[in-house]
Amino acid sequence: MAQTLVIVESPTKAKTIRGFLPKDFKVQASMGHVRDLPNNAREIPAAQKGEKWANLGVNTTANFEPLYVVPKDKKKIVKELKAALKESDQLLLATDEDREGESISWHLMQLLAPKVPVKRMVFHEITKEAIAKALEQTRDLDMELVHAQETRRILDRLVGYTLSPLLWKKVAWGLSAGRVQSVAVRLLVLRERARRSFHIGSYWDLKATLLRGKTEFEAKLVKLDQQKLAIGSDFDESTGDLKKGSLVKLLSEGEAKSLAEQVRKANWHVVEVEEKPVVRKPVPPFTTSTLQQEANRKLRLSARDTMRCAQGLYERGFITYMRTDSVHLSEQAIKAARGSVSTLYGQNYLSEVPRQFSTKARNAQEAHEAIRPAGEIFKAPNDTDLEGRDRALYELIWKRTVASQMAQARLTLISIDIGVENAVFRANGKRIDFPGFFRAYVEGSDDPEADLEAQEVLLPKFSTGDEIEVGKIEALGHQTQPPARYSEASLVKTLEKEGIGRPSTYASIIGTIVDRGYAFLSNNSLTPSFTAFAVTSLLEEHFPDLVDSSFTARMESTLDEISTGRVDWLPYLESFYKGDKGLESQVQQREGDIDPGSSRTIDLEGLPCVVRIGRFGAYLESKRIGEDGEEELVKATLPQEITPADLNEEKAELILKQKVDGPESLGDDPDTGEKIYLLFGQYGPYVQRGQVGEENLKPKRASLPKGQKPEELTLEIAIGLLQLPRLLGEHPDGGKIQAGLGRFGPYIVWNKGKGEKDYRSLKGEDDVLEVVLGRALELLAMPKRGRGGRTALRDLGVPKEGQENIKVFDGPYGLYVKQGKVNASLPEGKTAEDMTLELAVELLQAKSATKKNSKAKKTTKKTATKTTKKTATKTATKKVPARTKTGRLRASAVRIIKPGDVNA
Repeated sequence: MAQTLVIVESPTKAKTIRGFLPKDFKVQASMGHVRDLPNNAREIPAAQKGEKWANLGVNTTANFEPLYVVPKDKKKIVKELKAALKESDQLLLATDEDREGESISWHLMQLLAPKVPVKRMVFHEITKEAIAKALEQTRDLDMELVHAQETRRILDRLVGYTLSPLLWKKVAWGLSAGRVQSVAVRLLVLRERARRSFHIGSYWDLKATLLRGKTEFEAKLVKLDQQKLAIGSDFDESTGDLKKGSLVKLLSEGEAKSLAEQVRKANWHVVEVEEKPVVRKPVPPFTTSTLQQEANRKLRLSARDTMRCAQGLYERGFITYMRTDSVHLSEQAIKAARGSVSTLYGQNYLSEVPRQFSTKARNAQEAHEAIRPAGEIFKAPNDTDLEGRDRALYELIWKRTVASQMAQARLTLISIDIGVENAVFRANGKRIDFPGFFRAYVEGSDDPEADLEAQEVLLPKFSTGDEIEVGKIEALGHQTQPPARYSEASLVKTLEKEGIGRPSTYASIIGTIVDRGYAFLSNNSLTPSFTAFAVTSLLEEHFPDLVDSSFTARMESTLDEISTGRVDWLPYLESFYKGDKGLESQVQQREGDIDPGSSRTIDLEGLPCVVRIGRFGAYLESKRIGEDGEEELVKATLPQEITPADLNEEKAELILKQKVDGPESLGDDPDTGEKIYLLFGQYGPYVQRGQVGEENLKPKRASLPKGQKPEELTLEIAIGLLQLPRLLGEHPDGGKIQAGLGRFGPYIVWNKGKGEKDYRSLKGEDDVLEVVLGRALELLAMPKRGRGGRTALRDLGVPKEGQENIKVFDGPYGLYVKQGKVNASLPEGKTAEDMTLELAVELLQAKSATKKNSKAKKTTKKTATKTTKKTATKTATKKVPARTKTGRLRASAVRIIKPGDVNA
């Protein structure tokens, strides 16, 4: 029977689209890209291994021809697709409609070499209507999009694979550089430098609690002797003093308290009342960038998690395509949004006319619609079966889209100036006259209805000359704050505003920055590491263009022009990489000038030492005069929790002193009599019972819990930490329950016996040293979330002769069953509802058998290799003492690594 083969990227997308296609259509997934540039030396074909350009994966001597290979894990998929194609009389390539999707389709064409008609099928939402329309409007491959994606891929490979090896030699192994990544890291470093150079400014003002009848309201001092009072923005961040030429009044603590007493007994009266009507317009529907920003602010999702979640919602038919720069809504979407407004809020909450938006971001592409709920009728969040993150993100998209077609909010801003002797106080209020779109969506707010109340600040009615009763007056001291570190949301906003990179790549870029150790996430802030400082300094000095925002934005514009055919890709790559000013020549010329010692050194102002990057992280290095009068080099590991902006002279001296003099004791352990020390290691502060010695090679240690400040640590807390894990009691079903502190924080564990344990993390309000059995049982009773925060779709129960439940989950690659540590994908076409306990057991047994065979093969191979090596070594060599390169015998010794030791 003739059939049409439809290829998409993922099993989830395949499952959704299958329901909207005729029965003679077969849908299969390519699992993303089926071909790419070699990822490592093992993937380079034998014919090209000897070529100079082979490691790049791009033949720079032959018009930058890319070397494409099929990764090992994709060969089976390609084989299955070829087999399916043989049984088909037509091929539809239904990958995503952007550059990446076009590229996947082109690679499939090249690999499958179809002899049947081929068409490209595109859609921006997976609904019955959209798929039917896409079937009627198939097209050919867009080669301009393919060339644009290929040029970006080649350019990124040239930058990354040319600069990264330089960083390995000059800074540290395993680092990477990237066209957009390195610019983003520099933004983080520039902000951290600004925090280091920041000087605090101090100022005082007065706050008055005033009365009108029984109504209280607040007013703040704004003028004194007709002179404006100083506020935070009047200070110079580099000095902590008022900016030059500033005509403001700076109050000291004494002056503020004296003035408070002076005006407390004086007469207060209204000088001026001003009411100013304003309107607030709804924000546009989501683009990729704004969705990442708002999900980070409201839901605390990383850019990477946001895109994973959005991808799942799109592939299951809940939202339109999630990689878009456009804020445009189709007529269908506008009709659906206005219908939702009319039904839920009433006709008076509709905007007078349908509202459209235009994109203002640099290098924006209007190829798609905005991100919105899919379909002709928007399904309300309560009418879906979504849960957890999926539900929260869908609700965010739904609210923002619906709000875009709602009426403006009308407000009145109220300002009341109150005079008292030579001072003027001001009370500010806000009245919401008509909430409009605020009813559905307030940017940055989780609950629009609650936020309406928070936004409204009502003041009593006043007229000029009215006298006011004084309640309380406070003198308040303030300090200016350093520039805030970037959150993922603010970094994405800056990258888009500057035209750096494409929003669809921001999630992976930020993920790489964190994964490579250039920054770490803490309290939703991206803090750059000392390694980031070292790499940025090297690139700024030797390759300034590659970390310059303007240069990178111009590069992005050129790449966009290549996608429209206005610029030829080959001459552009030639000029970027080759010639005297090309990247290849620059790296070759400057590599010899870059001193590794200098590149690994970070000289921070105000420190009695330097920071260096070693094999095991950052450490302090200082020259000191030893007890024998000779100069000696002192090195001490920097705890990971100390950031570049927070490292000051006091902290540096403490770490170096502890290294030289040894740690100070907190006191004695009452049970053992040993001293207890507070120490600083690579992974942060910890407590230790006793010192390292020949009779005590591994003294008991315990990390400080998150939030415990070293300076506030007491002997009692230290003893408690060293006694972990502690027994809480017996579980009613048998087995001991303990509380402990592990790599991922405090936890409780129920030891069920026979090696089976059930863990739960302690919540923020729980103290590992004080948690009791009752609370532990309460936590253990809560359902355990799956890996990655996933909730089971179904619990199939415990099979015969089994000990653990089998559950069904929905993962990034489709549905699967899980029992313990074994996962198995569901067969194509099977849903969670179709699964039975018997079928799940069969799938898991088959998966376990496959794993055992794989392990057996590996073990056999390793044993054979070891035997061959051992035989060859015995035959070719005699047993001789090991020698160093200089011919000296290498001493065999056991080295005891003490806290603070550094191998630089």
